[in-house]
Amino acid sequence: MKKTLFLSALLLFVITAAGLSAYAKMENNKPTSQVIPNSSQSDHVIRVYGPGGPLGPIKEAAECFSAETGIKVEVTAGPESNWIGQAKQDADIIFGGSEYMLQDFIFNYPEMIDTKSRKELYPRAAGILVRKGNPKKIESLEDLSKNGVKIIDVNGAGQLGLWEDLAGRKGLIEGISQNINLSVKSSAEAIERWKSNSSLDAWITYESWYYRLQDVTDLVELPEEEKLYRGTPIALTKNTDQKKEAQQFIDYLRREESHQIFQKWGWK
Repeated sequence: MKKTLFLSALLLFVITAAGLSAYAKMENNKPTSQVIPNSSQSDHVIRVYGPGGPLGPIKEAAECFSAETGIKVEVTAGPESNWIGQAKQDADIIFGGSEYMLQDFIFNYPEMIDTKSRKELYPRAAGILVRKGNPKKIESLEDLSKNGVKIIDVNGAGQLGLWEDLAGRKGLIEGISQNINLSVKSSAEAIERWKSNSSLDAWITYESWYYRLQDVTDLVELPEEEKLYRGTPIALTKNTDQKKEAQQFIDYLRREESHQIFQKWGWK
């Protein structure tokens, strides 16, 4: 009886060992494409995040860069609250809608930005957006202080204090302030309100927004001596594992062909 049990156990051991050996051999011979990659491995996509204002030229430049180099670039833009959670996990590059805007981001998330990599792209000028056909005949900052003009103001998103800096030069702070009918925190909200509330007559913002809103706005350009410019900063993140490729894209954005793309979208 004991001999029978011993032989049965020995047979089971041999069968099990053979099975494990065969399985291990199969696993070792799997094609590379079948091996599940580690989740921490880079997927070789440069991920870029920032506000909605510079999206147009950065996205177009990214497409040209990818076509030239074969390196994929994914640009996500809009209100910070919409993308910050994901950006903390995988951002390679962050850009701003003005220099102070990126600096505020650095204050809020000091662990994210490699400040030594910070570069300036191109400046853009402020102007006045009005309704199609300019029914209120707004041609200047002075016209914004007239009775009956309703202004929308973005108190943030790279435009903080923009109207005040323009008006202060000409003694128009009180007059324009009294005509601000609505203040919002982001350009995305301003666009939504502009489209849904036809009683709003004007928006002091960047000229560049006109190039994305030509169907619902006209642009009143200010004289060159009255214009204010703000920058478009960009920087690497500290945790990017694609520093070489991400820096290559930033360098590409500072080339003349990229500058021409930005100019097409309303930058200087």
